[in-house]
Amino acid sequence: MAPLYNSGGVTYPLNMNDFPSTSDDETLALIDLRAILDWLATPPAAKAEDELAPLHAHLTALREIQTAAHQRHKVLDLLYSRAHGVVQRLLPDLTGVSLPLSRRIRHTVRGMQDLLLTVAEDYLNTLGDLDEHLIKGLRRPRELTLWRALDALGCHLLISNHVASPAGVGIWQRLHRTYALATEQNFADVAVRGAEGTLRAIYLRTLLLACAQPASFSSREIDLVVEYINRFGIRAEFLPSPTENPEAEGIFWIDPDRDAPPTASSRQAAPEGALCFTCASLSALLEEQMMALEAGLNPGDIDLPESAATPVGHGVLRRLAHYWGHAGKRRFPRRRQNYRAVLCVGLPALWQLFHDEHTKVGELTSWMVTNESPDGYALMHVSGKTARLAAGDIVAIRTETISDWQICIVRWALSENPEHLELGLQILATRATSAFLAASAVSVDGENQPVLILPKFTPMRRTEALVAPAGTAQRGRGKLVLLVEQDNLEIREMLATHLDEQTSSIEVIAIEPSKAP
Repeated sequence: MAPLYNSGGVTYPLNMNDFPSTSDDETLALIDLRAILDWLATPPAAKAEDELAPLHAHLTALREIQTAAHQRHKVLDLLYSRAHGVVQRLLPDLTGVSLPLSRRIRHTVRGMQDLLLTVAEDYLNTLGDLDEHLIKGLRRPRELTLWRALDALGCHLLISNHVASPAGVGIWQRLHRTYALATEQNFADVAVRGAEGTLRAIYLRTLLLACAQPASFSSREIDLVVEYINRFGIRAEFLPSPTENPEAEGIFWIDPDRDAPPTASSRQAAPEGALCFTCASLSALLEEQMMALEAGLNPGDIDLPESAATPVGHGVLRRLAHYWGHAGKRRFPRRRQNYRAVLCVGLPALWQLFHDEHTKVGELTSWMVTNESPDGYALMHVSGKTARLAAGDIVAIRTETISDWQICIVRWALSENPEHLELGLQILATRATSAFLAASAVSVDGENQPVLILPKFTPMRRTEALVAPAGTAQRGRGKLVLLVEQDNLEIREMLATHLDEQTSSIEVIAIEPSKAP
């Protein structure tokens, strides 16, 4: 009995009798098809990455085989199912990767993305003859073909987001054109057999992730963003025409002819022919959910994952609400630069730096400033180990033009290859005071926590702020006792007024002196 293979809910026998031959050319084609089918009949490799090269080779060979369209379609469906399974096995390995990626991981990522792009292109190339041929007595619906192409392109972009790499050339344009084909043929809202959601839903999910500025999230945070979008992304909706109020919050647009992700309407007006959508309802829901969590409601009660109740989860939701609902214009213009700087990375190293600058604080990394504005920098890595760096980290920068250390938060990180890493920094303060946060209210191990006290930074911040490990604000509600070691030991009683920043690494908490006696 011939082995069976399942694709899209339909089981196919891997039997060459399904591919009758009538000529020498067809006989040669069947030999090539047999090689592909024989490989598909073998069990998947123990290591998923070992499947990438043969899958890509078989897809490439299938393009060259001179055979009937229905035979090509059938084998493509089988290869798609195998490729989809391999990519799903490899995606979890991208959670928690450090930047820049190692050569091995980068090689795997490139293999995954090449495979997905090939699958998407091959499905789009089969659209022209779908109505003329049958596959095992069943038509492969055109909407299923478009859905698989759209899903492959969306997954290609998701991988780029996980590894903080720019999208491949032409990927956004292909995605936009695929969805345009679906709308032209009235398939956007058709329920697709064996697929998760409609073509409109999968396209919107991809757009929403791009609107969330994924380069500003670590790879672990991307998982929560994706899970949230899968649960609530349907609340975003397309608009019938470009908005008459370009300053309206939560409005984004895409130009189907441009190879680019969505743009916020508040930053740039939509051009003629742009497709607009709104995230206002989604942002409002996020703010309601955050209020419910702060009031003590369990995440499950409002259909959120359990990780939403953690400090990291709070930070992700807070930033999503901002990016989707309040993406304003840039406050300052950026100026191109070309001078050196060094970075000190992480709260422990910064604490040591400001406690005693002459004490060794660990290895400093060397960077080139590529542009700057009054509130931040863009940097390119030159030398030094960067394994600890991720979006949301706290760093101190000292440039050739400014001798003092400036405290910054890493707003985004991008890496095109193993030798390349770029960062975007926002300045939090131009100086800091090292201190200890008394253990009574915030520590789980009974020890004082090293923290930094940031002075007022007008006009960015009108009060002092505390830089502390993630979760401090959640555990330290009420009065905070700070121990400052300068000439003498100084004890400060402070109140946390609100949370300014929250990432997976640190929190920036606005503080003011306690008025209690």
